[in-house]
Amino acid sequence: MTTQQTTSQAFFPGTLVLVLALCLIGCGSGTNATSPPQDVIPDFSLTVTPTALTVTTGTSGAAIVIRATGTTTFSGSVALAMDGLPSGVTASPASISLTPGSDQTVTLQASAQAPTGTANVTLTGTSGTLKHTAMVALTVAAPATTPPPTTTGIDVTTYHYDNARDGLNAQETTLTPANVNSSSFGLVGLFPVDGKVDAQPLLVSNLTLPSSTTANILYVATEHDSVYALDAATGAQIWKTSILSSGETTSDIHSCSQITPEIGITATPVIDRDLGPNGTIFVVGMSKDNAGNYHHRLHALDLATGAELSGSPTEIAATYPGTGAGSANGTLTFDPGQYAERVGLLLLNGNLYTTWTSHCDIAPYTGWVIGYNETTLQQSSVLNLTPNGSDGAVWMSGFGLAADASNIYLLDANGTFDPGYTPDGFPSKSDYGNAMLKIATTPKLTVTDFFEPWNTTAESAIDQDLGSGGAMLLPDTQDSTGKTRHLVVGAGKDGNIYLADRDDMGKINLSSPDNSNVYQQIPNGVASGAWSGPAFFNNTLYYGGRGDNLRAYPVANALIATAPSSKSAVTFPYPGTTPAISANGTRNGIVWAVESSQNSAGVLHAYDASNLATELYNSNQAANSRDSFGNGNKFITPMVANGRVYIGTQKAVAVFGLLTQ
Repeated sequence: MTTQQTTSQAFFPGTLVLVLALCLIGCGSGTNATSPPQDVIPDFSLTVTPTALTVTTGTSGAAIVIRATGTTTFSGSVALAMDGLPSGVTASPASISLTPGSDQTVTLQASAQAPTGTANVTLTGTSGTLKHTAMVALTVAAPATTPPPTTTGIDVTTYHYDNARDGLNAQETTLTPANVNSSSFGLVGLFPVDGKVDAQPLLVSNLTLPSSTTANILYVATEHDSVYALDAATGAQIWKTSILSSGETTSDIHSCSQITPEIGITATPVIDRDLGPNGTIFVVGMSKDNAGNYHHRLHALDLATGAELSGSPTEIAATYPGTGAGSANGTLTFDPGQYAERVGLLLLNGNLYTTWTSHCDIAPYTGWVIGYNETTLQQSSVLNLTPNGSDGAVWMSGFGLAADASNIYLLDANGTFDPGYTPDGFPSKSDYGNAMLKIATTPKLTVTDFFEPWNTTAESAIDQDLGSGGAMLLPDTQDSTGKTRHLVVGAGKDGNIYLADRDDMGKINLSSPDNSNVYQQIPNGVASGAWSGPAFFNNTLYYGGRGDNLRAYPVANALIATAPSSKSAVTFPYPGTTPAISANGTRNGIVWAVESSQNSAGVLHAYDASNLATELYNSNQAANSRDSFGNGNKFITPMVANGRVYIGTQKAVAVFGLLTQ
């Protein structure tokens, strides 16, 4: 399947933040009005984000992100000097060399004895005879004397809030359509970490720490194989755990740009507050040892300390009967170097479920689902989705596995679907490429129902499969006859929205060339396809496809409207957007969506949930790039909790909230 800043600018209540426009001064040779075009003379520009910064004395400091951007003919490094730092303020690292096109994060920290006040700090980049400068307005402030934020609030322990993956936080009492605007709402922090944040951040409220204090804790996993516990209000580090074993590094990218520049923790972890002495967070990380061997391990970490719990970690290993790609003597063996864990972990009935995708379409690979007992971390069940074929990996653009009381629902990617069928309509060799699947978890992992597009072989051949999207469960609802329907929705690369009845998913249509066997199909429901997942609120389904508007589809009588009731003015470039929703019960609904690309600046949007044509806020509205948070990530979704919006970026978590909170 082919799919595919930064220490904290922490917010401190009561702290004054000044904003000063970025100034760039070209001082190098050859920059006068009669010079040849810039593409002839090598040169570079220097930028810094943000251009105004506040650091609080006696804390971990705040970050600026510096970038040198060269012309096409410019080569070499840029030495950076920093002048004008106030007494008691230090920069880390102190010696800086910029690589053109790459961000460099510098932390400014004020000692407890540093005098308060403001200063202009000048950054000077030099490369040979070329020299350019940028300026930051720095405020050194005393710690806030106002009471700290309350530690009460909700928990976000899994991807998209729950196992239905509906993306709804219906307990948000702070953020409303009335106060989410560029005057009162914006960027209040950049919490730095050591790598890309591809996993959705999670949150636990009112956790008791070893110091006997309580705090709301944000949990962040990075592609550098690190897990952070941060104070959700200030970004202060509670603990950090590297899950790399001795002598290991993160994995290389396997000649595939889908997860880059390193592969560590990619999938969103899951939390069980009731397991262990303080609760447990489960993560899967990939690594490479000094002999060149690859590893995937499942880790169980204490929520309060970050320590590995008993039995942790466990090595991911599995076998399954079959003659499919990479098999030997009728057995498939899980090869850790061939796979990545991208889909959010699922915790269901005491078991953790992982699913596995390939690196690009590098053969051989098949589709694996592997379960582990959460208490012992011992393997509980294994299923291969294409055991006698090939491909059929589970990618879902980072969405989480959906589940009801005892079944898992997922979309898998292009791959083998058997041409023959058993008497009850299942593929004769148990190969389920390009399908919407229902998988029973007891007594073992078993496919018990499915929906397959009628032209599945042709779709797989041109890589137009379902596996780029995520599956979401709708709340139980009655149809026009009064019958209660249990529905699951998903969309992939063909642009159709498929709604399936979980009690009878339709299998494949053998009698006519159409998808009339599925409960409902919305043709072109997500124009140009979905590399994303949906959200649901107040009987409305929200979808943001590639190059498409964010769309709202009403749901009534257990059917999706065939046309959207509203849509955003902006279109979201590849990969589209996976929205999240905050509301207070059924009121004050806000749909949050991120324009997120690895090669362009991320933009947070907020829309009135009742009408997506009404944009409440976006992070480009405030002057002087006040709310800019750097380039985005490929498949990140916003997480909204306790009056804050958290967004994973390439070396930080961007935090948005009320500016006067």
